[in-house]
Amino acid sequence: MTSPAVPTQHDVGFADAQRLAKWSPTPVVKASICLHAAALGIVVTEPAGLPGVTGLIAANHAVLACGMWPRSAMLGCNLTRVTRPAPGAADSVVLTFDDGPDPEVTPRVLDLLDRNAAKASFFVIGQRAARQPQLLREIVARGHSVENHTHRHPLSFAGWLPGAMLRELRRAQEAIAGACGQAPQYFRAPAGLRSPLLDPVLAVTGLRLVSWTRRGYDAVSSCPDRVYRRMTRNLCAGDILLLHDRATAGRCMALQVLPRLLARFAAEGLSAASLRMALGEPPRGATAGQAADPACQPPAAHASR
Repeated sequence: MTSPAVPTQHDVGFADAQRLAKWSPTPVVKASICLHAAALGIVVTEPAGLPGVTGLIAANHAVLACGMWPRSAMLGCNLTRVTRPAPGAADSVVLTFDDGPDPEVTPRVLDLLDRNAAKASFFVIGQRAARQPQLLREIVARGHSVENHTHRHPLSFAGWLPGAMLRELRRAQEAIAGACGQAPQYFRAPAGLRSPLLDPVLAVTGLRLVSWTRRGYDAVSSCPDRVYRRMTRNLCAGDILLLHDRATAGRCMALQVLPRLLARFAAEGLSAASLRMALGEPPRGATAGQAADPACQPPAAHASR
């Protein structure tokens, strides 16, 4: 029996170029690219125009900074809620957890979900996934999905250059797929902040950006009632909700809020689903970065509410 061929660096580079060629920037990004090209031409041919060009570039960067807001789609596709769910998922909300896996918290979250026949998507950190492979396999075995939340959760991620972002995402993809055999299909940025340079990186990796409809700020709040109110205000099917399955200062607010939240779902005839269940997407194989075309699917995504 012959061994499967191992992709060479040339093969990987060619595949990256093919995926990048399919990337289509948003009108704002296209305008920014044209503005920077024109500014460079002006500076080269008419150096005296530098002060005016500098002002235009500064204004352009201010506009781009607005697009970095977590729920904005100005800089590229951004899944904030499911508007066209898969058959059988019309009454579902998408429950997501960030920053795990946590060996103390995640098993308790899984048990709560099991008792309520609920499913969720776990946006895990690559380093933690590599340290807890059995826990990651347990998440998948119980019918949940695991997604990419970077390898080290750097809070400066939105300010990185594309090459550094690409390496960070690929390290997380490899760590997660290696731990549980399931490669992520979705990405959530640390603190939800997206770089203006992120979209082509996502095109290369085959990941789709996900933020949320609402979050409870459970990682920083000390009041369970306040977190619960934030999570359930105007709650309806298709919402993407964000909690954290990790302890902060020895306490996990999600464990206090989740039972009430799941009871609220039941009372309103809603069920909790993972992103893949809600969108009717099959799990990706374990070979990270070799996924189908990551083109955004506008019917399933909605940038604001």
